[in-house]
Amino acid sequence: MKIKSFLMAALAAFSLSASAQSLSPGTKWHWDKGTIVVETPERPAGQQNVLGLTAPKLKTVRVGFVGLGMRGPWAVMRFCHIPGVEIVALCDYEEARAEKSQEYLRKQGLKPADIYSGEKGYEALCKRSDIDLVYIAADWNHHFPVAKFAMENGKHTAIEVPSAMNLDQCWSLINLSEQTRKHCFILENCCYDYYEMNALAMAQDGVFGDIIRAEGAYIHCLEDFWDAYWKDPADNDKDNLHWRMKYNMENRGDVYPTHGLGPVAQCLNIHRGDRFTTLVAMDTESFVGKDWVKNKSGKECKEFRNGDHTTTLMRTAKGKVVEIQHNVMTPQPYNRLFKLTGTKGYATKYPTEEFALSGEALKGTGAPQMDNLNAHGFMNKEQKEALIKKYYHPILKKYGELGRQMGHGGMDFIMDSRLVYCLQNGLPLDMDVYDLAEWCSLAELGALSMDNNCAAVTFPDFTRGFWNKQDGYKHQYAAPEAEAATEAAAAAYTKSQKSATAKFKLWNLYDAVAAAKKANNAKALKSATAKYKKAVAAAKKAMNARK
Repeated sequence: MKIKSFLMAALAAFSLSASAQSLSPGTKWHWDKGTIVVETPERPAGQQNVLGLTAPKLKTVRVGFVGLGMRGPWAVMRFCHIPGVEIVALCDYEEARAEKSQEYLRKQGLKPADIYSGEKGYEALCKRSDIDLVYIAADWNHHFPVAKFAMENGKHTAIEVPSAMNLDQCWSLINLSEQTRKHCFILENCCYDYYEMNALAMAQDGVFGDIIRAEGAYIHCLEDFWDAYWKDPADNDKDNLHWRMKYNMENRGDVYPTHGLGPVAQCLNIHRGDRFTTLVAMDTESFVGKDWVKNKSGKECKEFRNGDHTTTLMRTAKGKVVEIQHNVMTPQPYNRLFKLTGTKGYATKYPTEEFALSGEALKGTGAPQMDNLNAHGFMNKEQKEALIKKYYHPILKKYGELGRQMGHGGMDFIMDSRLVYCLQNGLPLDMDVYDLAEWCSLAELGALSMDNNCAAVTFPDFTRGFWNKQDGYKHQYAAPEAEAATEAAAAAYTKSQKSATAKFKLWNLYDAVAAAKKANNAKALKSATAKYKKAVAAAKKAMNARK
């Protein structure tokens, strides 16, 4: 009977949307007493978990970027300001977008990157032996295939969110990381926002007591952005919806969960002493989404899978509850919620950043004692400032001020800087592939729940039995002496790169190649290319001599 129920439910889900990527064909599940039990595949022979994974130190982090539409160019810009980085290659489906991002390197006096383009341009980039990290900021449909190819070719990967669109992709990335011992990093910038990092430091010191409930969200009306998203020529987008609206139309579940879930999962030590066990999801009908498609296409939208507002509830092994919301359709202020409810206090970020603590909250923490603490109201300005000063996160102390100069609130630069820092110092990254899977899996698990009358769904153990082997979430740091030596070497390399770029006039020669290509002058192109390649080789030799 259970097998029959599974087959009927699976066929029903498939008929709803044969192309829905949030429902993966490889997921195996069955009913047990009214709950959908999602099976965890066995770890393949010879694989070991990657908890606390370290890799050899990278004195210079050589990076290739794939996807240079909306977020990718800003990532290139930020990496131009991180010492000890060499931007080796830039890739986008459209060559012009890759060339445009090249200008960030020119502005900073860094050597030109090699350009790749076309549908499979990323494959040539990933096959290069002089790239350590592939940074992926493509559309959602290309996150997984690029990451898979990169890891199969021995590269660390950093993937924009959502980094995996379904459970099949989550398990594939886990297996690849375990097989190759390469990092697979989720580029969840909200884990590095200032309020979240300070609240994490407070939570880790027990300021809120035992956190029993948390909330997160991505509530962001994208009405002004839908037409700005890329239109994939290879996609069957007859109604000109562009990739993100089309994906929402075809897929149910919280398809963009990680901004809200990532920061609270760290506060709850997920797979570091606790884990998600059960999920239930509900959504509204699609009202705004259907109307948008109708207005765009001029015809009725018969089916729009993603509800205007999706709510997902999760329970952990230790009895904590997390609520995550997703709404990109209705007009309302931007909101990621970020709420922590503890036995001694409460934190909330929106609409204003506040804390409420009981009179016992700060005892034994080393924080300055405050009079008249009352959990019935928020702390006053002076109390809040004193609390933040005490718990201002060390990562913010290191990167926070420069981060604010880099745009988007600073969290993106902090994230990239920490990624490079950990790679240069041979440390475990701040987020591992299990974080990626746990946070991204809400799409398929939620779709399973909602497609089956909002049934409870068991949450897979992506660590396959190792979720309670680490004692809490922690950032890793190098010893002060080693950190100083690494930073000095990184700064020296960047200085040598800029010096060699200027000495060998790489940008002048690069422009000569571009001019010959534009003029369609084969003879001039051959000559200019030869001169440019010779100069690049000489510049690299000079740079490496100073390592």
